[in-house]
Amino acid sequence: MTQNQSVLEWIQKMKELVCPDKVLWIDGSNEQIEALRAEACKTGEMIKLNQEKLPNCYLHRTAVNDVARVEGRTFICSRKEEDAGPTNNWMEPQKAYKMLYDIARGSYKGRTMYVIPYSMGPVGSPFSKIGIELTDSIYVVLNMSIMTRVGTKVMEALGNSSDWVRGLHCKCQIDAEKRYICHFPEDNTIISVNSGYGGNVLLGKKCFALRIASYLGKNEGWMAEHMLILGIQNPKGEIHYVAAAFPSACGKTNLAMLIPPEVYRKKGYKAWTVGDDIAWMRIGPDGRLWAVNPENGFFGVAPGTNEKSNPNALATTKSGTIFTNVALNKDNMTPWWEGLDHNPPKNGVDWTGKPWDGTISKEKGAHPNSRFTAPSRNCPCLSSEFDSANGVPISAIIFGGRRAHTTPLVYQSRDWNNGVFVGSIMASETTAAATGAVGVIRRDPMAMLPFCGYNMGDYFQHWIDMGKRLGSKAPKIFNVNWFRVDNDGHFIWPGFGDNMRVVDWILKRCAGTVDAVETPIGYVPKAEDINLEGLDLSRNTLKDILNVDKAEWSKEADGIEEFYKKFGNKLPTELRSELNNLQAKLK
Repeated sequence: MTQNQSVLEWIQKMKELVCPDKVLWIDGSNEQIEALRAEACKTGEMIKLNQEKLPNCYLHRTAVNDVARVEGRTFICSRKEEDAGPTNNWMEPQKAYKMLYDIARGSYKGRTMYVIPYSMGPVGSPFSKIGIELTDSIYVVLNMSIMTRVGTKVMEALGNSSDWVRGLHCKCQIDAEKRYICHFPEDNTIISVNSGYGGNVLLGKKCFALRIASYLGKNEGWMAEHMLILGIQNPKGEIHYVAAAFPSACGKTNLAMLIPPEVYRKKGYKAWTVGDDIAWMRIGPDGRLWAVNPENGFFGVAPGTNEKSNPNALATTKSGTIFTNVALNKDNMTPWWEGLDHNPPKNGVDWTGKPWDGTISKEKGAHPNSRFTAPSRNCPCLSSEFDSANGVPISAIIFGGRRAHTTPLVYQSRDWNNGVFVGSIMASETTAAATGAVGVIRRDPMAMLPFCGYNMGDYFQHWIDMGKRLGSKAPKIFNVNWFRVDNDGHFIWPGFGDNMRVVDWILKRCAGTVDAVETPIGYVPKAEDINLEGLDLSRNTLKDILNVDKAEWSKEADGIEEFYKKFGNKLPTELRSELNNLQAKLK
């Protein structure tokens, strides 16, 4: 499939290490994918679902000890510990290679080595990067074939270049005590052992597209961010794009697949999804920031996805989708999960493979982190620019978190550096869904805390440097908080499609057509400039959730001070001065 010496030499070295019975190159053809699906069903690795209702859809179950990303077993193996920084686990590279090779040695005996050449981003785009993943799992092959562009055309695009990311995945014995996901940013290498769960083994996803790519972006002058990309089309037919970063459980997928409220739809507004999770952004020839979604599919959380919460996401799962760790309705061979509808199967099988009667069982049928891997092309609101080699121009960058009080519904940063400060202090309060105390503030800068492939202090500096290069053409930066609550703990803002009303104000600010009120933290809307037409929400209530309370923000500033300490002398002086300015304005 290739004459590329750097590829062939590495594969030969890995073959000698893991000792497969045979080697199969993934060419991206439908025939090969079909054959692999049939084989996976034969071995029990996958279960064929109702092909009339859900053509080319399958169910997979992982081991019960292997159901989520394992941040405690995820390492950045840079030569210097300081380059991994205080927010990452670090291991010395030579020590890591020896440990991983000892675990991986001979682990493919009796198995096939699948060679997956894949492109993150449209094949041949100036934004795109190429990887090769070796795996002994058909599940990984089939998922990567949905999530990325795979096959012969990728190798053609690579040619003889040695600029590609090496990825080795070994299922081994799925031993949780020997499970490691290690990244070697200086070597363009990822090694994952003893896991079969998507987030740990689809090496194009967080491993390459964020951890390795963020390091490449720093060195090459671009950005790899944990951001959705959304296009809003106005009645004139003009489309403006925003990129937005949210930690988990903050409505990221819902915003990515936004359905505008009826009052907007009637006027001719439309929303288009470019990406739901990751954005790679470069400065274009025109000096603006342009973004592509490096992925080719959606790896979404199933529980809670339904016709009401996210009809576009649900529609996306109707063909060519792999469901992982959901329940199965045996009567019609369809998947089910909590929050899908009010009709759990009586004759069901739970996510562990045990018989399950959803009408009486107190146990959940689907795992809370059960997933669907669905092709982007299925999405009803997919942007026509999805495959664009040049990406889309970004007008605004939005940060968000989950705060019951303190943070207003929306505010705009004063300028780029102040916007980097706003992103660096992003925080959410823990909910009852997480173990430990409720209401504890967890800071997750730019929603990149688990995904930054190098020292986060240097990452902040890279943001500052990008702003210098962008100058007056930099996107405006905003912060949103959909989660303010009243005295009874109920959310005040309706959220979901109505978040369009806030995005609309953001785009008007970018166009310079609405004014704003200056506060110690930045600019908030005038209450009359947020469109409340068709909404059961008074202007006074809106004013309440736009309010900036100085006393609460003084406490917040103390928390930021504490958080910043961990970065020591790596904290950019610009962010230190932003904090000082905030503290001065709060006095």
